[in-house]
Amino acid sequence: MSIASAAAVKARALALGFNLCGITSARPAPHLEAYLRWIEQGLHGTLGYLARPDRVARRRDLHQILPGARSLILVALDYHQAMLPPEIATDATRARIAQYAWGQDYHDLMLPRLEALASWLRADQAADVHWRAYVDTGAVLERDHAHQAGLGFIGKNTLLIHPRRGSGFFLGEILLDADFDSYDQPGPETRCGSCSRCLQACPTDAFPEPFVLDARRCISALTIEHKGFIDADLRARMGRWIFGCDECQTVCPWNRFGVATLEPTLTLIHPDRAAPPLAEVLALDAAGYAERYAATPLARVGRERLVRNACIAAGNSARPELASSLAPLLSDPSPLVRGHASWAYARLSANPIPALQAGLAHETDADARREWVLALASRSSG
Repeated sequence: MSIASAAAVKARALALGFNLCGITSARPAPHLEAYLRWIEQGLHGTLGYLARPDRVARRRDLHQILPGARSLILVALDYHQAMLPPEIATDATRARIAQYAWGQDYHDLMLPRLEALASWLRADQAADVHWRAYVDTGAVLERDHAHQAGLGFIGKNTLLIHPRRGSGFFLGEILLDADFDSYDQPGPETRCGSCSRCLQACPTDAFPEPFVLDARRCISALTIEHKGFIDADLRARMGRWIFGCDECQTVCPWNRFGVATLEPTLTLIHPDRAAPPLAEVLALDAAGYAERYAATPLARVGRERLVRNACIAAGNSARPELASSLAPLLSDPSPLVRGHASWAYARLSANPIPALQAGLAHETDADARREWVLALASRSSG
């Protein structure tokens, strides 16, 4: 096929609403071996899909995703917004949601645009261009490839950072069997210098060293990806985050250059989307959860995990009045919710022993029983 114009593709990407676009060749990511060592060390935790042999094979060789792959188009879409007012952000009766999830599900926003860009390229070239488009769902080390395409550098918190936009943007990519008349060059691997604010700010010490994330301790991974009981030793350090975490980005000096999103569907329309009252989240049933969070990133975790996270946030709130919102969850149908509710209730209730003893007497789930026992012990010893 004829060689495509990189400038024309970038112009089209910006016309479709993306904020950055870069193009690189479809070769293995330069830090692939570091990723494989990360997997071997078990730092991916319960994110088992990252270590699946078929997905590892695709990351090793992009031709296993698309035979004949020649190039990667990387795009970025800003989600950065102004910080919450202090009276909202510091309100202990409210949960916290990561900024990227304040609006519409970005997958639904970005994927149709990527497909439109690929379709335009096929029509423009009058050739049978083959392609695959992803928005953080493919077996592609997209941050590494985005660095190769000149979209930024890798920060010590493992995020991609653009020197004039910070890290508040989404990434997407198109893998295709087309050549381009020019390819972007990567900038410096990192521009963090001696700064280590992100590493120091992490409440759960999820960075064993710069540029390495321990997903087993990461609040974002725990609240979104982890499906089971969360280690009791970590709960008290998770604050009031119920979906994701912004701590390492908030302190990053590069984010003072963050560019506010122009996407209306990503813009915060009410403080409750970013910091919902904990009592309301704890009271959600399946129908209420679906109604409140349909078409948002929070739809991916399900009611059970979101309420689990809210129990932890309530337990960390130091607000005794939330004990009354936790009490009904002690008999929730979900063992996961019951177990975490018992932990939080023991921390907030003035007299939790009777309810905890009654719950333990009726509990049939082994993992939840362990939580009841620990919750009783925490108050009996106190």
